[in-house]
Amino acid sequence: MSPDLRVAVLGAGYFAQFHYEAWSRIPEVHLVGAADQDITRAQATGLPAFANLDALIEQTNPDLLDIATPPPTHATAIARAIDAGISTVICQKPFCTSHEEAIRVTSLAERAGLRLIIHENFRFQPWYRTIKGALDAGEIGDPLQVTFRLRPGDGQGPRAYLDRQPYFQTMERFLIHETGVHWVDTFRYLLGNPTAVYADLRRLNPVIAGEDAGYVLFDHGPARALFDGNRLLDHKAEQTRLTMGEAMVEGTRGTLSLSGDGAVQSRRFGEQDNRVVLPPQTYQGFGGDCVYALQSHVVASVLHGAAVENAAADYLSVLDIEDAIYRSAAGGQKVSLSS
Repeated sequence: MSPDLRVAVLGAGYFAQFHYEAWSRIPEVHLVGAADQDITRAQATGLPAFANLDALIEQTNPDLLDIATPPPTHATAIARAIDAGISTVICQKPFCTSHEEAIRVTSLAERAGLRLIIHENFRFQPWYRTIKGALDAGEIGDPLQVTFRLRPGDGQGPRAYLDRQPYFQTMERFLIHETGVHWVDTFRYLLGNPTAVYADLRRLNPVIAGEDAGYVLFDHGPARALFDGNRLLDHKAEQTRLTMGEAMVEGTRGTLSLSGDGAVQSRRFGEQDNRVVLPPQTYQGFGGDCVYALQSHVVASVLHGAAVENAAADYLSVLDIEDAIYRSAAGGQKVSLSS
């Protein structure tokens, strides 16, 4: 099958490598170029390389622009894509520099008819797709409690994060804004939007600017979800960044558990034995190949009209929840969310 979708990528930093690799495996996609302010990084992709977005767009004429750069670049890049008549943009998270900017950019895209999708990939990890399928099938009855314990073990000492993503050290909002937001979206994928949040956040490593540990409790109707995050501690896994922690999903008829090797097991209420629902396995790419899964999902939407997850207009709910988490932590009280 010949490629049907011309894709250009803005950004060639650490995480962008997973974008390029995943795009290269999607048969309907033709990668037409890469741009980065450090053109040597763009050249390292092996694609036609450009030092800025204008040149990338003008010389490659993409159907889809994949923005894999930090938040300060997002608004300008999306506006440029609109001006160029590009039909689809995928934008990395965190989305824009503020909630207000994200709202403005989303409104601009909607008025222009631009399909704007946020690259929030954790809900596409195979273990969460498996858990969602089990919940929808009623395997554990009515879910009452979801718990995720974030334990990547990469946050200790003066060199924390410097080898991979050094800007982590200077983020004034860190644990939730950069990392915990993945589970804000995952919990709403599993249980729907929360109605209230309560947060207790703290900074343990003095060399970083933001918080790196804390608890966040989400109300999801009769169910509750707990995000228990601590970047200084680890969990039992050969690759602590595969799942980045462990999870339990408990219901009236049983429990689903996620271990650090990516396996999902199910235990019936009142029984002792576990049944393997998803065995541990070797995945390409990052986090169970979730980048590939997300990008394939977007290609199916663009080419075949399939419904798309994480459209920017829907993703604004994640930013609402994130803001409520920080307000709760600052005020020391539960914060209600509008429906």
